[in-house]
Formats: sequence, structure tokens, C-alpha cells
Amino acid sequence: MPLLDVLRGVAILGTLGTNIWIFASPEGEAGPLIGSAGAATDATPIGAVFELLTNGKFLSMLTVLFGVGLAIQFRSSEKRGRRWPGRYHWRALFLFVEGTIHFTLVFAWDVLMGYAVTAVIVAWILKGSKRIQNAAMWTALGLHLAVMGLATAALAATSGPESTDTKDIQAIYASGSWLDQVAFRLDNVLLFRIEPIVTFPLLVFLFLLGVKLMRAGAFAADDAGRALRRRLLVWGLGIGLPVNVALMAGPDSLFLLERYAAAPIVMLGYVGLIGLLVEHVRRGPVTAALEALGRTALSGYILQNVLASAICYGWGLGLAARFGTNPWFVAGLWLAISAVLLVGSRLWLRRFANGPAEALQKAVLR
Repeated sequence: MPLLDVLRGVAILGTLGTNIWIFASPEGEAGPLIGSAGAATDATPIGAVFELLTNGKFLSMLTVLFGVGLAIQFRSSEKRGRRWPGRYHWRALFLFVEGTIHFTLVFAWDVLMGYAVTAVIVAWILKGSKRIQNAAMWTALGLHLAVMGLATAALAATSGPESTDTKDIQAIYASGSWLDQVAFRLDNVLLFRIEPIVTFPLLVFLFLLGVKLMRAGAFAADDAGRALRRRLLVWGLGIGLPVNVALMAGPDSLFLLERYAAAPIVMLGYVGLIGLLVEHVRRGPVTAALEALGRTALSGYILQNVLASAICYGWGLGLAARFGTNPWFVAGLWLAISAVLLVGSRLWLRRFANGPAEALQKAVLR
């Protein structure tokens, strides 16, 4: 299914479109907790465009695609008559260890740890009947919306965050060593892991949604798949984008609903739109590069964070301290790293069958 590879490639680049503002923030990875990373996107037209197009959308897409992968492995296990989850626990454990290393050494807002835990839970849900799976899926969504609603009400009732002296934090990212950043992540591990904890019901819902879309044929190159993708396009963008714009225009207390409620709806529209483009646009170097990045998605995800860290932080080139407040620098950095990922993944697959992280995973599990 070439569409799945393209979607994975787009999701990796889109996730970077959100994270790049974190790397460029003076407070680095602490920016989302303090609010500086969000303020940077709101302050300029370029930042607002990035926020509208990327914030939460591609994280949701990546999560759905992990669910699609889980559905594919479940189907493969059934065809071969193997016990389920069986060996899948080892795959999830490897992903969790990989995510822990990535969190500690590279990027505090790693998604792999949360995906690994969610994958184990959803793998067991798939052993149940369709009724159980649907009940788990919609219960998770209801719980998530309730949590987001209560959190939004709590934020609206407060007077706003108190001003915080961030000079020490800025020094860690502007002039501190790589080990200083590692220690900072470990000292604040619960704060940096708050997103997958609070949004765990959303992760379960999106994983199961990916399973449901896969089984419904949403990624197949047939008439039924095309019809389903057209519906996703119309409903996802028709409902999601106006709601997203309205939430962006509202008070800051609505940012949770923007990122974790409206964004997944827009994401479904993106799936339909990308499917339409893949179907009607002639396959060229851009499509081939996106497919290559999709086939090496895990390696690309890790590499983009390593490159952004080395370029932005003080232990590397330290460019964030000099140019991070310039939105053109942030946009250009996203474009440059995206180009490296697209070209690099295609060149890599000319010599190797898998990306380096994917090859390591296969070797260890084998």
C-alpha cells in the first residue's frame, strides 16, 4: 500500500513542523511547559500558519498509522495461525526501550514510549469481539473529551500562569552541555511525560481508529477506498478546519481543545486529501522521497530530532540563541531538515532494505 508509506513520510515532516518551534525556543524543551513555544507561533503570521497546519494534526496521523501497523501485524498473525499478542510484546518492549533512550539522550517530548504502552493495551483489546473493540474505542474518546473539557474549564477559571524566571533554563539550552540537558530531562521526567499520560485515552482511541480504517479499506487502491477517503476529506476539513480556526482565535485556555480535539478531525481530512493527491498526481521524485521516508519513519523521526538539537542547542551550533526568535529562520530550518530526511532516506534505501533503526529492531527481535 504505497499510500501508507506516503502518509508516514508526511506525518514525520508534519511532526517536525510542530517540534521545530520547541527546538528554536529560548527555553528549549521546557518551552511548552512555560508557554514560550506556543507564544512564538502565535506572535507571527508564519508561526500562526504552522500552528494551523501542523499543531496536533500529524501527531494524530502518526498515532493512527501506528494503529494501522498493529492491525496489519494482527492480520498477519491470524493468517499464520500464531497466538496473539504472542511475540508482539517483544516489539512493544523494544519500542519502549528505544523511546526511553531517545527521551533521555535526544528529545524530552518523545512519542515512542507512549506508543509502546498503548500498543500493548490495544493488542489485547484486539483479542476481543468487534463489540468490545468498539466499546473500548468510543469509551476512550468520551473519557478523553471529558478530561480535555475539565482541563480547559480549569484553565479558563485561573488568572493565567505566573511569570517565571527562565534564565537558568535558557542557559541550559543556549550554553549548557549535552549532559546538562540529559540531567534536566531526568530531573523533570514527570513534567516532560505529562502529554502521553494525560492524552492516553486519545492514544487508545486513535490506535483503534487506525485499526478500524485499515479494516474498512481506507488505504486500498479500489473504489471503496477512494469513496471512504473522499468522505474523510469532506468531513475532516469541512468540520475540523473551521473549528480549529475558531479555537485559535479564542482565548489561550482553549489550546488543549485545539491540539487534542480539533486537530484529530483535521487529520482525517488530511488523510483524505493526501489520498486524493497520491491517486491523481503523477508519481515523481517528491512522492518517491515521501515513500522512502515513510519506509524509514522510525529512523527519520529520531534523526530529525538529533539534527534539530545539534543545530539549535549550545552543545552544537547554538543557532537558536542567535536566530530562534526569527520565524523565517525556524521555517527555513524545518525546510532544510525536511530536505535532508527526504533525500537521505531515498539514498539510504538504494543500498539497504531498511532504515538503520528499523534494521536494528529487526535484528534484535530476530
